Amino acid sequence: MQTQESLTAQLAAYKTEFISRVPAARVSIMDGATAKLKETGIESNAKKAGDRAPDVNLPNAKGEMVSLESLWKKGPVIAIFYRGGWCPYCNLELRAWQTHLSELTSLGATLVAISPQTPDHSLSTAEKNELAFPVLSDSAMVAADGFGIAFTLPPELAELYSSVGHNLPELNGNGQWILPIPATFVIDQTGVIQFAHVEADYRNRAEPTEVMEVVRSLKSLTL
Repeated sequence: MQTQESLTAQLAAYKTEFISRVPAARVSIMDGATAKLKETGIESNAKKAGDRAPDVNLPNAKGEMVSLESLWKKGPVIAIFYRGGWCPYCNLELRAWQTHLSELTSLGATLVAISPQTPDHSLSTAEKNELAFPVLSDSAMVAADGFGIAFTLPPELAELYSSVGHNLPELNGNGQWILPIPATFVIDQTGVIQFAHVEADYRNRAEPTEVMEVVRSLKSLTL
């Protein structure tokens, strides 16, 4: 049986390909913005293991409201924050998680992906990537703010994104150049975060197989 390539390897391959085909000046702007974001300390100030997760109510792709608390009371919740369907790194991450969905379901866990996109754009992302788990819309940034991972894009990055067609104020329906930094949280049935991967460099994401180990350990504690 063929072994599936890790998400980390897929992201690294895309990064290499991207750098090889886009102007160096564009890469420099993006790298500079990432470095400055790291310097703000946003990673260390975000929610971490041992903290209580904020309960937020967010619309799913159909516009139906979903409470995080209602989900974690049923079993462990894996909450993935991604930037949007326009981000190729995010799409790789979402598709990688889809392959683990059946095992997560068997463990009694719920997987949700959260972005600032409007419900319509979240639906498009779910359809494009053939996702069978909920994609929630955080246009008001209540979840991103609650987990401490929201940031405002610097002018040079906003200008760059606008020039390549990523009109985030419109895509997100909030008129703002604000995004969450990519993050993955595992929340137990008491609402406490048991795992947190918060990364200011949008090209790096939590490896699903490692997160799955955390979910399995939570399952074993309830047996």
